[in-house]
Amino acid sequence: MVQELTLEQKAMAKRIMIPLDYPNAEQASVLINKLEGIPCYMKVGMQLFYAAGPEFIKDLKRRGYSVFVDLKMHDIPNTVKGGAESLTQLGADMFNVHASGGSAMMAAARTGAAAAVSINPSLSMPLIIAVTQLTSTSQEVMNSEIGISGNVTDTVVRYAKLAAEAGLDGVVASPQESAAIAAACGPAFCTVTPGIRPAGSSVDDQSRVMTPGQAIRQGSHYLVIGRPITGAEDPYQAALNIIEEMTQA
Repeated sequence: MVQELTLEQKAMAKRIMIPLDYPNAEQASVLINKLEGIPCYMKVGMQLFYAAGPEFIKDLKRRGYSVFVDLKMHDIPNTVKGGAESLTQLGADMFNVHASGGSAMMAAARTGAAAAVSINPSLSMPLIIAVTQLTSTSQEVMNSEIGISGNVTDTVVRYAKLAAEAGLDGVVASPQESAAIAAACGPAFCTVTPGIRPAGSSVDDQSRVMTPGQAIRQGSHYLVIGRPITGAEDPYQAALNIIEEMTQA
């Protein structure tokens, strides 16, 4: 039986992003049906987008969901501009680019999105966010393999400032960096934070994690929560438990 959420619970649910990491639309739809009644964001990444295509985004929009298209664009500015225009035409509520692509590339993403809206005023301008450092990246990997010196937080904040200067709406970062980003870029600058794990959950392939309550207290705007919900025996109840923790934070 679907539980009627309070207004506060609905507000928190809209800050949860569920990654639909499935090989096809049919498997993704099984989870979506189990979460019926929870007005969360749906995050469509590379695996599902490449398999199900743009039509799946349109279907999620028809069902009333906000959609984060997580393709992490990283290319020359003109190519990213075209990609941003296409995703905006699809109705994406949010999409991302890699901050390491530089300020011109990030600004081009905004230009492309604005072009789509100017052609079709019925469209809304999506939130455009930049990936700083993946939450699977440890400091050792960042220093010794990626070749960036210093600590992770300093790198993330530097990328966040660059994204803000390029006119983007926020960044993807670990919840451990949310407070530092807010201090550097202002509290309205969005932080989308993967690496969310309820207490006692496996961290899986994440290196920098927090519980949902901790992330809210640190100032995260959106929480990407995958396996603790998608891998649960009862995804709906798992989501409700997390929403309750968030409302009490």
